Amino acid sequence: MSANIVIGQTPQGESIEIDIKELLATRLLVQGNSGSGKSHLLRRLLEESAPIVQQVVIDPEGDFVSLAEEFGHVVIDGAAYAEAEIVRLGARIREHRASVVLALDELEIDQQMKCAAQFLNAMFDAPREQWYPVLVVVDEAQMFAPAAAGEVTEEARRVSLAAMTNLMCRGRKRGLAGVIATQRLAKLAKNVAAEASNFLMGRTFLDIDMIRAADLLGMERRQAESIRDLARGQFLGLGPAISRRPVAVNIGTVRTGAKSITPGLMPLPTASTDELRELLHDNLHVEPERQEFHRPPPRPAIDVDDLSASIAQSPTLAAAPPPRPERPEPEPEENRAAMIEILNAMAKDEDCSFQPSTTLFQDFTIRCRMKGISVRGLDATTFRRGFAAALAGIEDPDDEKWLDLFNLAKHVPDDALAPFYLIALAAMNDQPCPDDMVLARTYGTSSPRRVQRLLDFLEKDGLIVVRTDFSGKRSVGLPDLGVTTAPVEA
Repeated sequence: MSANIVIGQTPQGESIEIDIKELLATRLLVQGNSGSGKSHLLRRLLEESAPIVQQVVIDPEGDFVSLAEEFGHVVIDGAAYAEAEIVRLGARIREHRASVVLALDELEIDQQMKCAAQFLNAMFDAPREQWYPVLVVVDEAQMFAPAAAGEVTEEARRVSLAAMTNLMCRGRKRGLAGVIATQRLAKLAKNVAAEASNFLMGRTFLDIDMIRAADLLGMERRQAESIRDLARGQFLGLGPAISRRPVAVNIGTVRTGAKSITPGLMPLPTASTDELRELLHDNLHVEPERQEFHRPPPRPAIDVDDLSASIAQSPTLAAAPPPRPERPEPEPEENRAAMIEILNAMAKDEDCSFQPSTTLFQDFTIRCRMKGISVRGLDATTFRRGFAAALAGIEDPDDEKWLDLFNLAKHVPDDALAPFYLIALAAMNDQPCPDDMVLARTYGTSSPRRVQRLLDFLEKDGLIVVRTDFSGKRSVGLPDLGVTTAPVEA
C-alpha cells in the first residue's frame, strides 16, 4: 500500500504529495482566513487518505458529514449523547478502528469544547494494545485551543485546551496524529501550534499573522506580504511530509461537498416600492408561527420485555442480589446535635472563612452522609447562617440565651453574620470589640478597609453603634440588646 497522496499541484503543474507515514509522526498545521480554502484542503486530505489510515474529524460546523456517504465514515451527533456515552464512543473508536465524524453543530460553543475534550481524552486514554495510527483532524482549532480567555467559561477552556495539548504534544506515541486548521495563528494557543512540523499556509491579511506564517515557513520578513496575494485554494507548504523548501500548492478537486455554500449574487426583486411596502406591513400584528428547528432523530426506545429477558438469561445477573439492610433514620434531635458538632469542627479550620460557601456546603453534606445523617430539607441559606454562628464561637445555638441575638440577626445579610456575631458576643460578655484583623479573617478577607465598610453598613442599618472617645478608644454597642463592648484603642 502506498502511503503517499497527491494534495494538489504547483502553478507549473507538478504534483505535490503528502507522505502519510511521515505526517503521522510530525503532524500538520493549516492556517488561512475565512474563505481561503482551509475546509477544501482538509476535505482533499481526508478523501485521499481515507483508504490508508483511520480518521477522526472534530467538526464544529457539520461540514464533513458528507464523508459518510462516499467513504463510510460514521457520523456521531454530539448533541444526541450524554457525557458518559461520548466517553464510551471515544474508547470504542480506538478499539474497532472506525473512521468517524464528530458533528458538533447542534451544540453551543461551551458544550462543543467540553464534548470534544471528553471525546479526545477517551481516545488518548485507550489501552496500549489499541494504539493504532489515527489521523485526528480538528477544524476551527482556535475554538478548542484558544490563546486567551474569551466569552466561554474558564472550565470549558481549561478542559478543551488540555485535551488539544495532549493531542499535539503527547498523542504521537499513542498513534494520534493531529491535523489542526485555524483562521488565525494569533488566536491559537502557542503550545498547541508549536508541535506541528508541517505547515500549509493560506491567504491572510493581518500583519501579525503574515509574519508568524512567514517565520514558520522559513521566509524572510519582507517576503511575508506574498501570503496576502495567495489565491483561494492556494497554499504555501513546508515540512518533512510535504517539501523541504516552501512550495506553492493549488489544492486539487474533491468528490464530496459541504452543507454550507458560498452565497452568490441573485437578481433583485422587480416589485415596486408600494408593493414591497405592502408585503412588509401585511398582518404585521399577527404573531408568526414558531418554526420547527432541526433536531437529531430520537434514538429507538428499549423494549422492556427484551431487556428483562436478556437480564434473566445473564448468568451474572440471574440471581438478584439480597436487599441491603436499611439504615435506621436518626431522630431529628440526634440529627441536629450531630450537624452542630460537624459545623463546629469545620469552623476550627483556620482557612474555612476564605472558602466559597458552595464548597463549604458540599463539604458539610459529605460529612453528614459519612455519619449517616440525612440532609433532606437543608438548604444553603440555613447552612450559611448556622456556619456563621459556629465560626463566631456559638457552640450550642439551641441555648435560650442566644434567642434575642438570633432574632436580631435575621436582619443581617448572610455574609456579614459571622463578624456581627463576634461583636455581639464580645458585647454580651463585656469584652473589648475584636480588632479589625480578627473581624476581617472571620469575614473572609485580608483587607481591614472592607471591615470598616462593613461596620459602616451595620451602623447605617441601626444594628450597631460605633463610638470613639477623645482618647481614641472604640466601643461598639447593640441598642436592641442593650449591650456594649468594652472600650479599646481602635
